[in-house]
Amino acid sequence: MMSTYDDSASVPSLGKADDLHQQVLASFPLCQLTEEDLTQHPLFCKLLATLSQHVDRTGLTVTLKRELEKAERDLQTQRLSWLCSESMYRLLQEMIQEHCVRKHHSTVAPEDDTFYETVEQCLVVAQCVRQLNPSATASQDQPPVLGLSAQQVLELMPQEQDVWKMKQRLPRELEKHLKKKCFSVLSYYQPEWEDESEGLKNMKLSHLSGLLERERKRAESLKEKSRESASLLQRQTHCYLSELLGCIQILQSLILDHRLKAQKELDRKKIDYFEAKCEIIMQKIRAEMLEIQLDTYTADTISAHKKIREKLETELNASQLEKQSVECKLSSFEIFGKEFEALAEEYSRLRQEIDTKSWALKEFSQHTD
Repeated sequence: MMSTYDDSASVPSLGKADDLHQQVLASFPLCQLTEEDLTQHPLFCKLLATLSQHVDRTGLTVTLKRELEKAERDLQTQRLSWLCSESMYRLLQEMIQEHCVRKHHSTVAPEDDTFYETVEQCLVVAQCVRQLNPSATASQDQPPVLGLSAQQVLELMPQEQDVWKMKQRLPRELEKHLKKKCFSVLSYYQPEWEDESEGLKNMKLSHLSGLLERERKRAESLKEKSRESASLLQRQTHCYLSELLGCIQILQSLILDHRLKAQKELDRKKIDYFEAKCEIIMQKIRAEMLEIQLDTYTADTISAHKKIREKLETELNASQLEKQSVECKLSSFEIFGKEFEALAEEYSRLRQEIDTKSWALKEFSQHTD
């Protein structure tokens, strides 16, 4: 409990926390931190805020930063010296190559030929001497290349008179060649200046370095803005994705709630549907059972009717036989008096019974059909 209280006490208020977060994010742009990280870890945020007072944006301490700046200045000086010598060497090589091309296509003056041969020979000797001179980091016991020394190579220099003439003429040739290259750069940078006079080109050439420097600074500024925009875009993308995930979770919960509510209604409709379907099926079953019972009843009725019909036909036949017998008796005993009357009454009764049964048999036959 005490630890929790101390942590909460060390967390600044809301307004100050926002300022502190912005300060930490600005002090450590390479750490790819977010405000959410600093909010979730307030003690770590406080540590970074304290640390930002002792280090720069790149994470270097003040002392180390000073030493690094001094080393960069020394490196810049050495690099500038090397670039000067390398530029001079390449410029002289270009001059020699152009002279060889002119010599191949046309006739050149003897003094020009002597001048460029002297320059080329001096360059070769100087390069060999530089390769033979051991550097400060090389071992002193290392044997020389091909067993030669720098002094032996220097003996191959041209004659002093040719070297002196070459040194007198070299600045003019270098200036001419450099001006030609500068005009080429100027024409490339501003093609509309190509047809201008040489004096106007010289005047515009004096401002070319400033124009190129401004272009370089503008390109660096755009590069820095692009880097800041990329960092801002990354942070905004992270925030956007976080918000998008939150929205997706809310949408999923809404969909789930709607699905549960809709599922209840859907289940009720399914129950009603199945109840109606079951009722229809039961009605069909009852109808089929009634039809089966009706068929069974009809078959039983027909069978009973047949039996009754057979019985009635049998009784009718018996009555007809009895009638014939009585008629025979009547014809035989017609001569008798009262006995004949009794037989006549019996005959009438039998006749009436036969008619009744014939009518019943006829009606039964009609209903059976």
